[in-house]
Amino acid sequence: MGRRKSGFSDLLDLAVRLPWKVSAALVPATFLTFLVIELASDHSEAGTDLKQMSSVVIRGFIHTFAYFLKYIVPFAFAIGAAVSYSKRARSADIFDQVRSNAKVAVSDLSWQDFERLVGEGFRHRGFQVTERSGAGPDGGVDLALARGHGRFLVQCKQWRAQSVGVSVIRELYGVMAAERVAAGYVVTSGTFTRDAKEFASGRNIELIDGKGIANLLTDGRNASPSMIEMPDAAFKPSAPACPMCKSAMVLRTAKRGSRVGSSFWGCAQYPKCRQTLAIG
Repeated sequence: MGRRKSGFSDLLDLAVRLPWKVSAALVPATFLTFLVIELASDHSEAGTDLKQMSSVVIRGFIHTFAYFLKYIVPFAFAIGAAVSYSKRARSADIFDQVRSNAKVAVSDLSWQDFERLVGEGFRHRGFQVTERSGAGPDGGVDLALARGHGRFLVQCKQWRAQSVGVSVIRELYGVMAAERVAAGYVVTSGTFTRDAKEFASGRNIELIDGKGIANLLTDGRNASPSMIEMPDAAFKPSAPACPMCKSAMVLRTAKRGSRVGSSFWGCAQYPKCRQTLAIG
């Protein structure tokens, strides 16, 4: 069983995920906010009846919490800003090394540096990049992208010898449908199987293999047209017809059972018709 994170750990995770300039700006902002709350909740005056005493106790709690939080919260954002800046600098350094030094092979990077390299490549394309990894080299969506009103998801696979199979593409497609994003990308230093390519075709998923990474690393202004440059749009997978009653099907998310959280097609006539279909 995994250990539960503390409130400070959650705050620190948030501070690290934010752009370092945002976290840095929140240091004085949060300090001043809690300082104002502390001063406003001063409880020096004693109450004379039960109602006044209750108010004094509540204000005392607020005053005490604000006193400590005015140091704890800015401290978390200060650490987060430093870590975020360090990670951003590391990503930029890896990007410059790979792009300018032919001796630095993408396949030789660790999976963490590979994710940083891919994220920096998308930043040069004009995307805002948020790192979402944390489950290891092969777990979950690694990067979330945003540009304008469009949202995109990226799965990175640092597989040197093994081809990325269709199961990885299906997994990303399910998350895309659940989060209603515009498109998805799977990036690998290796290759993709034929089944993976066939499944991605027509599903707003671009596959970037070892050869395609070179194009991702070029300057965004000179990049060749691809789905990376597609106009922002909502991701709307085409709805199939119900094989039982022929009605249109709608995208649903399992709320219980062994597949909780996964997406599937359900008949629009539910509960009259309980037909379901797996995505893809």
